[in-house]
Amino acid sequence: MEAVLVELLANPLIWRAALLLCVSASAFVFAIWAIRRVRHNIADEADLDSSAPSLETLPLHLYNTVIQQLKQQKHELQVQTLAEQRRARTSENFSQAVLSNLSSGVLVFGVNGLLKQANPAAKEILGFNSPAGMSAEDIFRDSVVSSTQVSPDSSTPLAEEVEAVLREGSKRRQLEADYTTPAGEELRIAVTISPVPAVDGSLIGVACLISDRSEFQRSRRQLELQSEISAEMALELRTSLTTIAGFAQQLAKNRDPDLALQLADDIAGEAARLDRRFGGFLAEKHTATVPGARAQAATKVT
Repeated sequence: MEAVLVELLANPLIWRAALLLCVSASAFVFAIWAIRRVRHNIADEADLDSSAPSLETLPLHLYNTVIQQLKQQKHELQVQTLAEQRRARTSENFSQAVLSNLSSGVLVFGVNGLLKQANPAAKEILGFNSPAGMSAEDIFRDSVVSSTQVSPDSSTPLAEEVEAVLREGSKRRQLEADYTTPAGEELRIAVTISPVPAVDGSLIGVACLISDRSEFQRSRRQLELQSEISAEMALELRTSLTTIAGFAQQLAKNRDPDLALQLADDIAGEAARLDRRFGGFLAEKHTATVPGARAQAATKVT
């Protein structure tokens, strides 16, 4: 038996068969290990796929997120718009309050030449209840500029000055003109015409600032008249004093009683005429300038 075993071990075919058997067993074991490894990887990938959103749920998730963001942006825009509207209303109310309480009139003409806004003072001065939509020619009609900074001797219609600033966008113009209200009242008005530019520099209208100068004009004319009267009275007073001085010199040199009496009567007559001419005027001036003088005079009379 041992001899047979030795022969088998000495046979190279047996060794080859044994070697082939070992290699086959190793390959089989390796295959089993590889199969288990692949199965394990497949199981891991399946777990990952189950935890991630599917292709069907992924767009819905993104859609909801976008909708929420849009709603938030819409809310913020609404809040910002409301705040801007409140600021605009506050600014408009402030501007309207300022215009309504101005003693000077304000007219605002648009680029089409028609009146867009007029404050209460402008309506009162010009004599219009509702001038909105009227042109400068309809409002100022036959009013002619009597003096300007640029051309003092100009006789241009006031409406043309407004249209020139609106058309050319020229600088501010300060004018004076005689104006007649629709009721026929004669006024003297001062008008400042200014262009109204937009933020980008383009012209969006013309503003006219109007002041009633009638009372000032009447006061100036009254002062001029009083000045003329004062000059005439000063000349008359000087003439009377010269006459009295001449009579006094003749009286001093004369020795004739009858002539002296006549000269004295002439001096007294001239003095009485001066008192009648200037006494009342000076008393009126004193009463007008001294507070309580009229009351004191009335008390003395009673």
